[in-house]
Amino acid sequence: MNFNLDEDQRSFAESVHRFAKRELADGALVRAHSPDYPWGIAEKLSAQGLLGITIKEEDGGIGGTLMDAVIAIQELALVCPKSADVVQAGNFGAIRTFAEYASPALKERFLPDLLAGKTLLALGMSEPGAGSAVTELKTTAVEDGDHYVINGTKVFSTHSPHANTFLIYVRFGPGLGGIGSLIVERGTPGFEVGQPSAFMSGEEWSQLYFTDCRIPKANVLLGPGGFKKQISGFNVERIGNASRALALGRYAFNVAREHCLQREQFGRPLCEFQGLQWKFAEMALKLESAQLLLYRAAANADRGLPSGYETSVAKLACNLTGWEVSNEAMQAMGGYGYSCEALVEYCVKRTRGWMIAGGSIEILKNRIAEDVFGRRFDQRLPKA
Repeated sequence: MNFNLDEDQRSFAESVHRFAKRELADGALVRAHSPDYPWGIAEKLSAQGLLGITIKEEDGGIGGTLMDAVIAIQELALVCPKSADVVQAGNFGAIRTFAEYASPALKERFLPDLLAGKTLLALGMSEPGAGSAVTELKTTAVEDGDHYVINGTKVFSTHSPHANTFLIYVRFGPGLGGIGSLIVERGTPGFEVGQPSAFMSGEEWSQLYFTDCRIPKANVLLGPGGFKKQISGFNVERIGNASRALALGRYAFNVAREHCLQREQFGRPLCEFQGLQWKFAEMALKLESAQLLLYRAAANADRGLPSGYETSVAKLACNLTGWEVSNEAMQAMGGYGYSCEALVEYCVKRTRGWMIAGGSIEILKNRIAEDVFGRRFDQRLPKA
């Protein structure tokens, strides 16, 4: 069993890192603290072949592996953490589900501009009454001739203030089998993108409102019975989430390490104090352990459908590690780490959010426990 990247993967990682140092290092701090989507960076990343890595060549992608996309995220994030979000949007989550299940006509309409970094696809899944219990969604799609009429509300939709196109989970009928999804374009009558709300990370998301919004049947991505396929795609999204969480933890670790090598107190470099040495040893252990779990999930997902267990373990480990390491790195740097003039505080805020997004760490533990005990645990109240 080989725990190291092969020669091609190492070469790819080095080329991505060189590109990031050359093109993304300048402006990384400003970019991170801006709520705007970096469209110019998206087009640069597309020209470098870093959008659509995981999408088939016949669909306009690169035809690479999930491991390639993980490597790209991690190498970019070590230079410009915000740019890793663009690679996530161009390889994981909504775009991956779209590329996997969309009709040829839908792919032809939307994929070229998405992969060129000119447009952005957002996911509308969570609702005011359906977060972790996503199957309780109430947004409906009612058939009306050649259209579906949508009514409902979505919340916590990443990139919603900037997206041009939205992949919306809807209920075509009752029960789990009635859940599917369709594509809605910004500006469609009856579809309103609300005012942005600010979050701890500095991101802004908008609520999505549907009021008798008519969508052609040709825009259906997955019809009734498509929920399980959508969730299998969500396991892939979790690998992207885990990659960014771990990468930002490593970014903060690297910055704090350099600080402790150079900063002196009481006439000695900080790195000579045993208390800090132990902190960094513990951080290194967490980073290395989580990295192996992430690689396992990504490598095995490339050999077939993503494993719900392996992706849950990887996301849990990377979420906790990213948050704990960046938080300890900030502590080691004192006021410098807490300052907005360094990106360490940014890493703390972003990694904290990923412990909630994409499946909270508590939901991940529930999923892992199901494999441990070999049975499913329903979180709902028993029926009378």
